Amino acid sequence: MSTETQRTFLTDLEKTHGRRLHRFISSRVRIGADVPDLVQEVFLRLLRVERHEAIRNPQAYLYTVASHVLSQHTLRSAATDEVLRFSNLLAADLRGSLDSDPAAEVETEQLFEELARDLERHAPRAYATLALHRYHGLELKEIAPRLGVSYNMVKRYLAQALTFCQQRLAERE
Repeated sequence: MSTETQRTFLTDLEKTHGRRLHRFISSRVRIGADVPDLVQEVFLRLLRVERHEAIRNPQAYLYTVASHVLSQHTLRSAATDEVLRFSNLLAADLRGSLDSDPAAEVETEQLFEELARDLERHAPRAYATLALHRYHGLELKEIAPRLGVSYNMVKRYLAQALTFCQQRLAERE
């Protein structure tokens, strides 16, 4: 199928079903800021289909793809929520240990500095996300425009940063 035929197919689908698709996705996600990214993901997946003419019912196919995108989004969100819970527990645990011993406080501070340097070298955007969230207290939705990325990308960066820190801490034990 030619690029022009693909573009026409997608344009027609968007004109006919775009608003309903947007409402469909909006009614199934907790964070409204995710909706445009999810709608875009649906159309990107449709763009990858090589034989649009083989689709007998484009509307049904569109909503099937949307359902798959929503399922994957739900799984990613649950994983991100788990990473955030781990982050909060880790921070509380480290704060508790700092209250008891000045030597441990210095050691922990050095560990944080080393982790920060390693993370900044390894993944600068993940480091920036973690720093803005943890040290500056910004919400993830506030970080997205500062980094010029979507809310979902900020969640991925934070998950990447926390996973990196968790792995480095596990290597030290």
